[in-house]
Amino acid sequence: MDAIISQYIDAYYFRILILIGINIILALGLNLTTGVTGQLSMGHAGFMSLGAYTSAILTVHFALPFFLALLGGACLAALFGFLLGLPTLRLEGDYLAMVTIGFAEIVRVFFLNFEPGGKAVGFSGIPQETTFTLVWVLVIIVVYLNYKLLNSRTGRAMYAIRENEIAAEASGVNTTQLKVLAFTAGAFLGGLGGGLFAHYMYFIEPGNFGFMKSIELLNMVVLGGMGSIPGTILGTVILTIAPEMLRIVQDYRLLFYGALLVILMIFRPNGLLGDVRIYDIKKRFSRKEVKSCQS
Repeated sequence: MDAIISQYIDAYYFRILILIGINIILALGLNLTTGVTGQLSMGHAGFMSLGAYTSAILTVHFALPFFLALLGGACLAALFGFLLGLPTLRLEGDYLAMVTIGFAEIVRVFFLNFEPGGKAVGFSGIPQETTFTLVWVLVIIVVYLNYKLLNSRTGRAMYAIRENEIAAEASGVNTTQLKVLAFTAGAFLGGLGGGLFAHYMYFIEPGNFGFMKSIELLNMVVLGGMGSIPGTILGTVILTIAPEMLRIVQDYRLLFYGALLVILMIFRPNGLLGDVRIYDIKKRFSRKEVKSCQS
């Protein structure tokens, strides 16, 4: 399938499409944690690096099949998400953000000194198993599962936690369980995206998963709209393409991101599609179909 598609798309744009797909998976994971339940995580790159290094080590050093290695990396990231989520339940806002930043830095420094992962030199020789078809099939699956979750009673309870945790708990919502669930599921998707990234880039090094990567992923969620699946996808597409368009002014890219967010907060504080949910779109189409049938 990839060979057929690559005949009609330039290799450069083909690469961008794959990176967009990987970033959508990563951003949707962060959206569950930060956008839906309101837990400000600024260390999502830490889960990404766990998935990337674990899956790469399993395929290179242990000759494990790619899909098992990918699942292993995602599960390890989910385990750390669960372990990190438990003690941080009483934290929120800036305090939670500092803990997640510290976690991501601990992971980064660990891989800087981890011999099987190539230490500071980086890890090379990773087989390129990630394909366009695989990435976008996984994107469709992840989007569908996100939609089913957020359109369920559990998903609405998660939104309630974000809006007012005390009121949600008073209404019978198990806030502890749902916050840990969101943190674990978000970490799993972070690890999954990291594994796909590692097996597409051939080479990874700890610098790929630094603080700015976490900020980049957070910007994707904020730009598109916190808690909105269509918004997260739109924000990811924009902020994946933007760096490629701004290569001529590479030194000023962070200035562009900052200005973009300031303008957004002034004119669209909820994000570009912050008020749009997939089930809202579905309802609108259903109403249009009913009206057309009646007419």
